[in-house]
Amino acid sequence: MSENKKKKTEKTGFDPRDLKPEDMLKFEIATELGLGDKVIQGGWRSLTAKESGRIGGLITKRKRELKKEAVEKND
Repeated sequence: MSENKKKKTEKTGFDPRDLKPEDMLKFEIATELGLGDKVIQGGWRSLTAKESGRIGGLITKRKRELKKEAVEKND
């Protein structure tokens, strides 16, 4: 295993203070679903497929709502 991959796999935790803008919404939704602590301790890979899918669905829904609000605001 390369040194770079080794470092990635060793880092299992997650730091919510060091988020990219697209991850802020993702973490916010995870926290709303009660998964924030799980993500902080085990990283995004600690989530089940069902939990990840739920977060992804809510991200899509929220983005759609924000886009709709922006369009209505401009009319």
